[in-house]
Amino acid sequence: MTNNAKGLALTSLGVFIMSLESLFIKFTTISPFLFSFYIGIFMFISMFSSFILNKKEYIKKALTTNLPMMIVCATLMGTSNIFFITAVKTTTVANVVIIFSTAALFSALFAYLFYREKITKNIIIASFFMFVGLFIIFNDKLEIGSFEGNIYALLCTALFATSYVLLSRYKDMDRVILTAFSGLALSAIAFFFCDELLIDFKTLMIVMVMGLLISPISRVLLGNGAKYISASEVSLLMIIETIMAPIWVWIFLDEIPSSYTFIGGTVIVATLIVNSLYTLKKN
Repeated sequence: MTNNAKGLALTSLGVFIMSLESLFIKFTTISPFLFSFYIGIFMFISMFSSFILNKKEYIKKALTTNLPMMIVCATLMGTSNIFFITAVKTTTVANVVIIFSTAALFSALFAYLFYREKITKNIIIASFFMFVGLFIIFNDKLEIGSFEGNIYALLCTALFATSYVLLSRYKDMDRVILTAFSGLALSAIAFFFCDELLIDFKTLMIVMVMGLLISPISRVLLGNGAKYISASEVSLLMIIETIMAPIWVWIFLDEIPSSYTFIGGTVIVATLIVNSLYTLKKN
């Protein structure tokens, strides 16, 4: 197997597993903050323990390299996760993952605002169609909860894109430690908004499986796969989550997206595919 084929296989599997996260969130009835508190703890345990077991000699270096920026990025990612979980519990999964799929274009915009990085012509064109798709989704007047959920998804996307832009400037920052810290930040922030910390055994098992297995395994596969393929190929493969996440909740929970979501989502997904293929061809 060539390195490119290996990268495509690992990344595809990672994105496929990651698409299950929204379903696991939907399976629970606890508040978004209580879910965030426990999932953050399990993410921290999983990522930090794997780091200690596999990279003992690097732990001191990882914790002292750009520590202030690591804390900033971890806080942004933790807050982004809270908004993501709240959005999934407030509106349809299709709305959330479609809105989140625009993160790459938000990153391009923030990179220009923060560091004056040039925005290419294809990104400008793609952004136009992306925002057309977002406008259609936000125009859905089915219920007020759906609109609020869309706002949460948009805030999640904006914060994630901001952290991604910062990370692109600090490439030596250890991603495993960062993910562990983001779990810690997630729990710390959620703790102040939790009315109580009591959780039933069944829900705890669901959160534990997601926090210890699904989230870390998907991210490890993504991280390893991304070493062998280009960023545009990764962006193209991320569409797997955009398509599969709504399918999972439709199969298991009978959640059907509205016609606005279907139309706006089609515009956004088509734009992502065309833009990624254009970038691949140009490179």
